[in-house]
Amino acid sequence: QVQLVESGGGLVQAGGSLKLSCVASGLTYSAYHMGWFRQAPGKEREFVAVISWSGGITYYTDSVKGRFTISRDDAKSTVYLRMNNLKPEDTAVYYCAAKARVYSADSRDHNEYHFWGQGTQVTVSS
Repeated sequence: QVQLVESGGGLVQAGGSLKLSCVASGLTYSAYHMGWFRQAPGKEREFVAVISWSGGITYYTDSVKGRFTISRDDAKSTVYLRMNNLKPEDTAVYYCAAKARVYSADSRDHNEYHFWGQGTQVTVSS
């Protein structure tokens, strides 16, 4: 059974930082691109970042470029999202997701992601 478990969310003031983690189990982790999405109340799920199966390619949505960094540790089957200079508009539930490497890493279509975590809440106060 595949499981993705996120952690690291919380309440932070604008300008602060958080680091999200997502531990995967039950899958051949190195065969998957790993992505982060977020969903704010009343809004659709939004792509945030992805890291390729090899770790050599990363993509970000424009609104987080220069502030967020995605990374992965295959020895720990873990993907991270380091978030700096957080803004109130970053408030959302953050989800990690896994996509098979047969797909292009840079596609932002959430339907290509096979497995999802339960989400972790990030709240940024102004």
